[in-house]
Amino acid sequence: MTIATSFSRRSLLGFGAAAIAVSAAPRVWAQAAAPAAPAGPFSLPKRAYETNALEPNIDATTMDIHYNRHHAAYVAGLNAVAKDHGVVASTPLHKLLGDIGSVPEAARTAIRNAGGGHANHTMFWEVMGPNAGGAPSGDVAAAITKDLGGFDKFKADFEAAGLRVFGSGWVFVTVGADGKLALLGKPNQDSPLMDKHMVLLGNDVWEHAYYLKYQNRRADYLKSWWNVVNWAKVNERYAAAKAGKLTV
Repeated sequence: MTIATSFSRRSLLGFGAAAIAVSAAPRVWAQAAAPAAPAGPFSLPKRAYETNALEPNIDATTMDIHYNRHHAAYVAGLNAVAKDHGVVASTPLHKLLGDIGSVPEAARTAIRNAGGGHANHTMFWEVMGPNAGGAPSGDVAAAITKDLGGFDKFKADFEAAGLRVFGSGWVFVTVGADGKLALLGKPNQDSPLMDKHMVLLGNDVWEHAYYLKYQNRRADYLKSWWNVVNWAKVNERYAAAKAGKLTV
């Protein structure tokens, strides 16, 4: 099974003109409830903030398209494959990705792409928020200093890793079983969970994440993204990772 072509850059360009028209019209943004999706065991997570809450760093039109079209399409892809494979319907996503070699071969590509996309985006919405940014504190700050050379070096290295991703992909901070942090770039919707790494945070560098506002200026997007990182939530995720309880 292959994932719907709505994930491609070509499809983004196809609805780009419509998105521009939408952005030009007055709009009242509702509370960020998950929209309806095809029935199945997987669903869109509800964000803790509204669609326009991350302006001006992430514009509302991009957020709307990213969440309601791209992420929703990954969920739909997972639910479609779950109808034909009971093990997919009955197994938590992090376990499917963590042991992807055991997934039925006919479902493996869908789990890698749609499952990875669902896991990556679920994390992505969680580690961002309004009135955020600044420098980390607490255990995460200490771990960044110890494992990644301090916050300033970490930011520079993270941005460089994001720029090195060729085409579409992600840049992550992962947590090892020993609690140590590491930087990791991944192509497409591949998840570090497939390499037995827990994900502390990550940034989406697919063009659909930034192109309407930043065009080809991925570097500007990567720099601006620090203004919406919710370090309090990242600290919660780090505590869960060290306790062995962090899933996606």
